[in-house]
Amino acid sequence: MIPYGRHSINDEDITAVVEALKSDWLTTGPLVEEFELELERITGAPCISVSSGTAALHCAYAAIGLKPGDEVITPPITFIATQATAALFGATIVFADVQLDTANIDPKAVEAAITPRTKAIVAVDYAGHPADLDELKAIANKHGVYLIEDAAHSIGSSYKGRTIGSIADITTFSFFPTKNVTSGEGGAIASIHPNLLERAKKFSRQGLVRNPGDFKIKDQGIWHQEVHEFGLNYRLPDVLCALGISQLNRLQEFKEKKKVIFQSYVNHLEESKSLELPHERSGMNTNWHLFPARVDPRKRTAIFSGLRNAGIGVQVNYIPAYWHPVFIDKGFRKGMYPNSDLFYSQEISLPMYSELLEKDVEFIAKMLISQL
Repeated sequence: MIPYGRHSINDEDITAVVEALKSDWLTTGPLVEEFELELERITGAPCISVSSGTAALHCAYAAIGLKPGDEVITPPITFIATQATAALFGATIVFADVQLDTANIDPKAVEAAITPRTKAIVAVDYAGHPADLDELKAIANKHGVYLIEDAAHSIGSSYKGRTIGSIADITTFSFFPTKNVTSGEGGAIASIHPNLLERAKKFSRQGLVRNPGDFKIKDQGIWHQEVHEFGLNYRLPDVLCALGISQLNRLQEFKEKKKVIFQSYVNHLEESKSLELPHERSGMNTNWHLFPARVDPRKRTAIFSGLRNAGIGVQVNYIPAYWHPVFIDKGFRKGMYPNSDLFYSQEISLPMYSELLEKDVEFIAKMLISQL
């Protein structure tokens, strides 16, 4: 089976992890700070590391003080963590439809969804292609709300010459093994606002206050630490940061390889009249995480099964979030966001990872065309 996605681990990655295992630190040690500084170099904004992309979103919502009654505007085409981590604070999820060419949230739909209760707009960089960040930032500034960028797919991408992580109020990343780089499990938060990053960090470290100047309990010894607001343990350990540091050193290599793979898919498939292929808008420099092809929705199931039977690990990304039973129970119904529904009905993610061979791309393209 040609996998849908796959990590790339080399001897340098293995050596980095082994050296961490032999050190005095397995959990929070010096490699955490080193990893975060390397992330800052790449994203253009200060960063903290956390245990997953989901944890990063949860911390981002904590940082903005999300609470019951607040509304968060999100796209339907995303993994459910985008909504779940906001809903766990008691926030109301509001959906705004996507644009068909990128599957990213449509700024016009966002503007129409704004209410006095809106706390944040969440942009998801689907497949690695940045959302319309300037337009979304303008809407956020106009209404005095936060722009959060779910960049689980897009570390290493850039938007009109600016690095992903340096534009939105808060940006979250994922380092799951199928993502653009991996730390095994892991995630990160970048922010251009020091106060938001500090709040996110405190939430990710169980809410612990260690600065004596901030203590409310004044009569304890030097061992003292206290909690003013509840948090959770979302720390990323040194041993995983070791892998993350090594992987970040290969980020540009991965990106260049996937650009070649992306273009190879286009070259093999662009003549087909039965396919809609992803494309890169002007001004974008995309680190592609997915290759989302779109087919006739009446044939999608058969095509998917045919490719799987041929040993090709295709996937579908994603069922519209508002279709999940947890949202159906809140009154959402299929058909409310037609672009998202149409995109989902057509979409098949072809294998996309840096070590995918040209002969595999040729085979995948040939088999896909034969199924159309």
